[in-house]
Amino acid sequence: MTFKTYDENTAAPQAADLLKKARDKYGFVPNLLGTMAEAPPLLKAYMTMAGIFDETSFSDTEKQVILLAVSLSNECTYCMAAHAAIAGMQNVPEDVIQALRDSKPIQDAKLEALRRLTQSITETRGYPSEAAVKNFLEAGYTQGQFLEVILGVGMKTLSNYTNHIAKTPLDEAFKPVEWAAKKAA
Repeated sequence: MTFKTYDENTAAPQAADLLKKARDKYGFVPNLLGTMAEAPPLLKAYMTMAGIFDETSFSDTEKQVILLAVSLSNECTYCMAAHAAIAGMQNVPEDVIQALRDSKPIQDAKLEALRRLTQSITETRGYPSEAAVKNFLEAGYTQGQFLEVILGVGMKTLSNYTNHIAKTPLDEAFKPVEWAAKKAA
């Protein structure tokens, strides 16, 4: 199945305004959003959830840890590249970005607890291990933040699955940090 990538001039009216907002924010329409425009309610849901996720109590670094951890668990090549680029623009420490891209532990214990919980939620379809939950709470996070992680997992799953199905082409802006899943030997 081949999906078209729309922009604000070619999308249905329900999606065109959203794509214009994306262009105003990023300077271009990311292919993910242009692909989601095929189903304007999906595009609206994703962009709305992204805006709400931005309002969580997490720092920019913590938000990117969540989004990259979900994308890593789901092996989303598009999102791994896009969020590595965004994380770099948000001054997320390079060692944190690289650890996530390489599927290795993050040296910062609190961020590692966040990564492990996020991946446990994603990989178990919402049944995280007791150890991951315990470590997360002992690292200083709250029950409210536990629920905010679920928001991030839900939002990122929408984009990961869209990219899997649509085989969304990577934008030029993200090509310098292109990513491929490591295959088991």
